[in-house]
Amino acid sequence: MARQVLEKIAGQVTADETAAGGGSGGFLGFGSSADLSARPRTSVELAGNIASLQVEVGMPYPVPLRAEADRLRGRLTARIGELTGVEVRQVDILIRWLQPPRADGARRRLL
Repeated sequence: MARQVLEKIAGQVTADETAAGGGSGGFLGFGSSADLSARPRTSVELAGNIASLQVEVGMPYPVPLRAEADRLRGRLTARIGELTGVEVRQVDILIRWLQPPRADGARRRLL
């Protein structure tokens, strides 16, 4: 299994099955904005059939960060194993930003 495939799967599982999000827009990481619907940045180290993951995410605020990180770690380990057969031994989660609720309670509209 290719490392890049595992990175995309990990990012998609994170975006689809947890409260975490990534950044969107920008160029080479500059000017990107917090987006809870975007796929987070991931990196994978693969040795045979064993993987270590690093995931950079943003979280909605307020949430219990430790509990959400543990839940994310568990989902990634389980889903990547189910989908690919690769054993995930370590998942490092870097929480890069927190997104507070909007003051007006509405979602931002793009024109």
